[in-house]
Amino acid sequence: MKLLLRSTTVALGMAVGFAGAAQADTELTIISWGGAYTASQQKAYHDPYMAANPDVKIINDDSAAEGMSKLRAQMETGNLTWDIIDMIASDSITACDEGLLEEIDPAEWLAPAPDGTPAADDFFAGTLTPGDTNCFIPQIVYSNTFGYRTDAFGGDGPKTIADVFDMEKFPGKRSLQKRPFNNLEWALLADGVPEDQVYDTLSTEEGVARAFAKLDTIKDHVVWWTKGAQPPQLLADGEVVIASAYNGRLFNAIAVENQPIGMMWDRQIFDLDGWVIPKDHPKMAEIKKYIYFATDTQRLADQASFISYGPARYSSAPLVGKHAELGIDMKPHMPTDPKNASNTFQFDYVWWADHTAEMDERFNAWLAN
Repeated sequence: MKLLLRSTTVALGMAVGFAGAAQADTELTIISWGGAYTASQQKAYHDPYMAANPDVKIINDDSAAEGMSKLRAQMETGNLTWDIIDMIASDSITACDEGLLEEIDPAEWLAPAPDGTPAADDFFAGTLTPGDTNCFIPQIVYSNTFGYRTDAFGGDGPKTIADVFDMEKFPGKRSLQKRPFNNLEWALLADGVPEDQVYDTLSTEEGVARAFAKLDTIKDHVVWWTKGAQPPQLLADGEVVIASAYNGRLFNAIAVENQPIGMMWDRQIFDLDGWVIPKDHPKMAEIKKYIYFATDTQRLADQASFISYGPARYSSAPLVGKHAELGIDMKPHMPTDPKNASNTFQFDYVWWADHTAEMDERFNAWLAN
């Protein structure tokens, strides 16, 4: 009887121990941009990772639009609540230069391609180290482009960047992101500045004034957006007739929600989104394990099954197939598809890393006038 009681006590103790271990989850707070984009990460990265690692719980926080300022504040106060941050490449250069981010060794952090190609050679050339930084791990190539109401202009929507600024031919409200980048480039392109001279022009006082003067022509007709979910919703609600937006958000509104929206690819601006890690993070081992999983060839291809952003690895591109729920071929909806990319403008990450603070100040002053 004593032996039976002792055995039962041990068994109960082990059961309690196992239950406690199961409840002692490691939490990873991952900062992203919300909407259809975060949903694609949830399905392609987070859910499979948690299924393979049941002791880990991933928490989404859609604060990426304020990523730089909030990360600075957390690092300065020592109150770090973020674990992994989705950040655009130009901001990552600035954050890395400020010493806010962990430097990444691709051989240690990233899985090789299925054929054994090292990660450093499998990610698109230059994307692991935009500028001189080693703090950025790209996930996607996306574009900033324009959507428009298909019922607003008699079926003849805008086709060129100049059309966006043509209030006579295409009357109605516009929506633009409430930041200077892209807007200044588009303004100069619409004003006739050759593509290869845009950043040289923006590097002069006269060039900056020229860009803002062009933006002045539509300023009174602009509804400004700050989160990626806003421009497709503004278009769907009919509050604006033309809006700059992330191409994947427009794809979701068109293909998934069947909204009367068309896409204009002229002068789309390619950009990179990727992961960055706060420097000297106490959860570095678990973070590194997640990053290794979430950025492998298959996972990046899987994300393209839910949203029309191109994976940032060469080995992932051939694996892009049909939308996981709609069953449509995703390749023609990628910003990198040859038909869509025939007139693309190349975003200069390094220029913006050097000039963001200055241009933000100029832009906010212009908005206030």
